[in-house]
Amino acid sequence: MADEGDVLTDLDNANPGAGPAPGQDEQPAAGIITQYVKDLSVENPNAPEVFQWTEQPKVDVQFNIGASPKGEEVSEVEIKINVSASTDQGPAYLVELAYCGLVGMRNIPSEQGHAFLYAEAPRILFPFARRVIADAVRDAGFPPLMVDPIDFNGLYVQQLQARRQQEGGAEGNGSAVPPAPTGNA
Repeated sequence: MADEGDVLTDLDNANPGAGPAPGQDEQPAAGIITQYVKDLSVENPNAPEVFQWTEQPKVDVQFNIGASPKGEEVSEVEIKINVSASTDQGPAYLVELAYCGLVGMRNIPSEQGHAFLYAEAPRILFPFARRVIADAVRDAGFPPLMVDPIDFNGLYVQQLQARRQQEGGAEGNGSAVPPAPTGNA
């Protein structure tokens, strides 16, 4: 870096002429551009009778993760969370949420990009989706439901290992891409 009268004149860390063209960045980068509720459904099918029930509802939480490209360097990551609470008397409430984030990635190998889309991005988005679920349940007239944290990285690794075992444990198959994580929370 040259310094002329307190003005920086050379900000290129590489050899001049050996690096990218001015304005191009070859460093790997990934991050959330924006996040949003894509779809939210809240059902309280037995209101107002449900508020007189004394039995504690059984809560079932299911989730699924999907990703789809939206441009050369942008993908949409979608966390779908389905919550159902029911008693022997019937369903108390149902909440279905599709919470999404636009993810920008540049100069990232496909394996690492897949891991970011299906493990790291959902980890970043989940607390916000969790808050939407809690608010929706509360707005339906019930105590807020705080969905337990999910280990997306652990699920990703687990599904990667399961896929490798299904493929016969082929060694050196680092290109195996696991399916999107799904499960119960």
